[in-house]
Amino acid sequence: GELVTGGFSAVYDVLRTLEERGRVRRGLFVSGVGATQFALPPALDLLRSLKAAPDDPEVLLLAASDPANPYGTILKWPEEPAPAAGEATSRRTPTRTVGARVVLVDGRPGAWIGRGGRQLATWLPEAEPDRSRTGRAVAAQLARISLEGEGREGGIAITEIDGTPGADHPLAPFLIEAGFIRSSVGFARSRRGHSGPGAA
Repeated sequence: GELVTGGFSAVYDVLRTLEERGRVRRGLFVSGVGATQFALPPALDLLRSLKAAPDDPEVLLLAASDPANPYGTILKWPEEPAPAAGEATSRRTPTRTVGARVVLVDGRPGAWIGRGGRQLATWLPEAEPDRSRTGRAVAAQLARISLEGEGREGGIAITEIDGTPGADHPLAPFLIEAGFIRSSVGFARSRRGHSGPGAA
């Protein structure tokens, strides 16, 4: 309605007529949007089918600057959790810079990966099984990125997760499960799936 002269009220009567004829439906379909919404019946069927999460997560790795990534433009990056009492936070703020990537899990951001893969910002749900589902999906994408790695050896070395080295981070067990090796500076995984010479 914003691009129509007269706004939403100029097309409301037409939409109401279409509703009376059964061509569109009125309701509250999308939260955070104006109260009166109209949708085509097939669109509603699709929305209803997406209500329950699929058995396997739908994971998408995008360049953070990709127009298909709505975060940082149309949508704000999710809020970072408040630090515990007496705990400082030095979490990197996600940006839509060249070289940075974002992992979307079931349409929600699971992680932002800084250029070079050294820094991560994560958004793991609080409750299970969503926390494990997202953690595993993010770790699997990071393992795939290690196969692309730059240079002769390739791989990836994560030195910062949400502003910390990450050893006690909730993502740590999922990284280890995906073949990452914990080190004094973070987590590493080579192109071959281990941290380097001598690793099994």
